Amino acid sequence: MKKYIELTIHTLHEGSELISDLLWNYTDSGVVISDIEDVIALIKNGKSWDYADESIFSADKTVLIKAYFPIEDADKKISEVEKGLIRLKENCPFSLGTLECNKREIDGDLWREQWKEHFKPIHIGKVVIVPEWIRYEQKDGETVVLLDSNMAFGTGEHETTSMCVEFLSKYVENNDTVLDVGTGSGILGITARKLGAKKVIMTDIDECAITASEHNIKLNNVDNCTVLLKNLLDDNGVKGDIIVCNIMAEVLFLFADYIGANLKGKGIIILSGILTDRLNSVKSAYLKNGFSFVEEKIKGEWSALVMKKENK
Repeated sequence: MKKYIELTIHTLHEGSELISDLLWNYTDSGVVISDIEDVIALIKNGKSWDYADESIFSADKTVLIKAYFPIEDADKKISEVEKGLIRLKENCPFSLGTLECNKREIDGDLWREQWKEHFKPIHIGKVVIVPEWIRYEQKDGETVVLLDSNMAFGTGEHETTSMCVEFLSKYVENNDTVLDVGTGSGILGITARKLGAKKVIMTDIDECAITASEHNIKLNNVDNCTVLLKNLLDDNGVKGDIIVCNIMAEVLFLFADYIGANLKGKGIIILSGILTDRLNSVKSAYLKNGFSFVEEKIKGEWSALVMKKENK
C-alpha cells in the first residue's frame, strides 16, 4: 500500500488561500482546508444545520491546511514548502498565524477519495465551476468550467475568485481580448473564453501554474487561449480590452504605474485579492494613474474593483 506524508500547516482565515496556493505548487496529491469561518458562514446563511452550539462563534479561529506528498519525495517537497512559508511571512502585509507545521505518515489512497467528497460544483451567477471527476448536467444558460484536482490556484469558492468571475460575467463581450495576469489554474482566463471572449492571454511567473492552466485548457476544450511563463506587464506590446488580476494588494500597487500600457482604448481592469481595509488605497493608486472608478464588490474581508482607462 502506497504511503504518504500528511503535512498540516496552522494559519488564519486570511492566509488560507495564499497557503493553499503555495502547497498546490508542490503537490498534486491533495490539499484540504479546515476553516471554522466557512462553517460559521454556512450557518449564518442558513445553508447548514438547523442548530449549532453558540460556542462555535467564539471558537479558536486557527485554520488547518493539510497537504499530501508521496513518501519517496516528501522531504524535498516539504523543504521547499517551508522555504515558501518563510518568504510569505516576510512579504505578507497581514498576519498568517503561527505557520506551525506538523507531519505524519499515512497509508493508502482512501483519503484521496474522501478528499474529493469535499468538492462540489460551485455556482457563481451563470458560471458553474465543476471538479472534473463529478458528473454535472449543464442547465440552460449555464457556463460550465471544469477544473482538475491538481489546481495551482483554487476552485473558485474563495471570495477573491468568485468576485472576478462575477465581474467577467458582466463585462466580457464577444470581440474582447482578455489578459489574465497571475492565472494560477487558469480558472479566470478559461471562464472569460467560455463567456465569449475572442482571445485570452494567460500569464504567470510560476511554472507549476503554467502546467496546471494548460491542462485545464485542454480539459475544457477551449481554443484561442495562450499561456505564457512571464510577467505580461513587462511587455506592453500585448494589449487587451479587459485585464483581470487576482493578486495580493502589494502587487496591485506595483502594477498601477504601468498596467494601462496593456489596455486597448478605454479598456477595464478587474482587480481582486484586496483586503477590504486596503481597498481605498488601491483605488487611489489607480485613480492617480489615469483610471476612473466603475464599481466594487465586498465579500467578507475581501474586495474587488473595476476601473476604466481614460484617454488623456
